[in-house]
Amino acid sequence: MKIKKFFKILVCLLLANIQTVTALEKPRESMNGYFINMKRDLLCLMLAYPEYIVDIEKVNADKVYLILKSGKKLIYDDKIVRNEEEKLNNGDLQDMMEQIYPMDRIDSVQPKSFNPGRIRVYPLFSEVYGNSQTQIEKQIEYVGNNGFSKNNGASLALKNVFKEINEVSKTTNIAAYVYPTCGAYNYRYVRGAGRLSAHAFGIAIDLKTNSADYWKWSKPETATKRISKYPQELIDIFERNNFIWGGKWGYFDIMHFEYRPEIILKGKYFGKSFNGDDTWYKGIDEKDDKIMNLIKLIDDKLQ
Repeated sequence: MKIKKFFKILVCLLLANIQTVTALEKPRESMNGYFINMKRDLLCLMLAYPEYIVDIEKVNADKVYLILKSGKKLIYDDKIVRNEEEKLNNGDLQDMMEQIYPMDRIDSVQPKSFNPGRIRVYPLFSEVYGNSQTQIEKQIEYVGNNGFSKNNGASLALKNVFKEINEVSKTTNIAAYVYPTCGAYNYRYVRGAGRLSAHAFGIAIDLKTNSADYWKWSKPETATKRISKYPQELIDIFERNNFIWGGKWGYFDIMHFEYRPEIILKGKYFGKSFNGDDTWYKGIDEKDDKIMNLIKLIDDKLQ
């Protein structure tokens, strides 16, 4: 009996030790994943806004900032836990980059909690596109009837979109989903909220609208039918030019396309799951010296 009791105690101790090791390892794995995502986010942001983000600063062990051209600093993660509405109103960079935009085709309305790119860090947008209506409007030019910001290549990207659309429309009915467009630049707030619309910065355009296009107008089943018939070629054209599509949001906005190079870059390069044997930047073009210099900068600053 004493031998049996001894072995029971021994087994319990071994199990307790295994559980303790596992409990210690999980945070390390989680933290490793956190730093990988942070590096990827910072890289995508620096590639997306090369004229406006000039450096990275690490303070102590847990605060990382992007340094803007103006000298302002944007914290990557302020460690504040927010609900979805709070993220929309006052999210940080980590909140904005957290959900990965899907580059593949979708055929239905997404889950309500899935809205990659719907969170916007307003201090960043103010730095890039202007921090007042007057400043923003100085940079607006018209692409057809659509006012769009010249800053950060936004209006040039929209010109390329329409050039491609007009070419494709010679052999398809794609134009029926585009024209007449329903508006681009409009200095306004999101209806029912106290935050500026992406249209207010001159980086969003609404195409020809349909009653099924917006989450406040339509049931998900009706919107799903609309999404399944929406021309994939049209979506591809916009995404190739760094626009995200509101049809890929749970709070769907099917007519809405928004110039968000940082969101497209993360979806393009880092949409696949991470293998522990990979470098954190696996998927990036390693022959591009500009990108590799940014990768070195990020590694040096965050070591």
